[in-house]
Amino acid sequence: MAPRLHRLASEVPDEDTSEGKMGFLEHLDELRTRIIRSCIAIGAGMVVAFAFYDRLADIVLDPIIRSLPPGSALVFIRPGEGFSFYLNISLIGGFLLAAPFVMHQVWRFIAPGLYANEKKFLIPFVVLTSAGSVCGALFSQYVLFPGLMKFYGAFNSPRMKFMPGVEDTVDLYMKMMIGMIVVFQIPTIVFFLAKMRLVTARFLWRNLKYAILIIFILAAVLTPDGSPWNQAVVAAPMIGLYLISIGLAWLVAPAAQNEASSGADSAKLRLVFAATVIDQARRRR
Repeated sequence: MAPRLHRLASEVPDEDTSEGKMGFLEHLDELRTRIIRSCIAIGAGMVVAFAFYDRLADIVLDPIIRSLPPGSALVFIRPGEGFSFYLNISLIGGFLLAAPFVMHQVWRFIAPGLYANEKKFLIPFVVLTSAGSVCGALFSQYVLFPGLMKFYGAFNSPRMKFMPGVEDTVDLYMKMMIGMIVVFQIPTIVFFLAKMRLVTARFLWRNLKYAILIIFILAAVLTPDGSPWNQAVVAAPMIGLYLISIGLAWLVAPAAQNEASSGADSAKLRLVFAATVIDQARRRR
């Protein structure tokens, strides 16, 4: 009885969680508070990023300009497009600067529903989600978006001059950036779900075909031109991250779960062996 009581005691939420149960309206109020704080942090980061808007513009525009045909350039015909461009890149910079604080607010919102032993994942959660955001932004900046621009620029001809507009280009840039930041959170999410015993590597592997289908649907949404090549470019990192997530789920699976699964496999083998022996004995009779 002692091990059983000890296990149950370890699974009971801590006192703050049990005493601080919130209703639906309180959850909404908590969500509003976290969103407001995150927006304030992003706004502060945006102000800091706007102070370096010229350097950020060079970082964003250099891969785009290099991917355009010779003689092409970004153009804008409306007076506010140029200013909107600098605001948009400042917004992206502000979000990346505020990413650790924003992820901390996300954790603070979901923490009341976790057990005491699950709340120790705060620092890994903030670090991994922030790293995923940066990696997704870098992948979009230097791999995905320049590849799309090269594809579009391949249709440049003397009769059709490829001169993309600033507004349309920035909209596509931001869509790719946000999409990749979200996609690169897959390993982190699976890591913590596996730690909490909500998913297993076996479950993820069995549903691989459905995951690939969903990934290509998302890739079709993210690529506005519908080109299968661009869809494959967008889907490839998603599939790779999903496979990495399967490995992470297997590595971080609790030892007790691995022992239970191996024990279950051994029990199945013993049953098969016993059934075979009984069948052979009946045939000899």
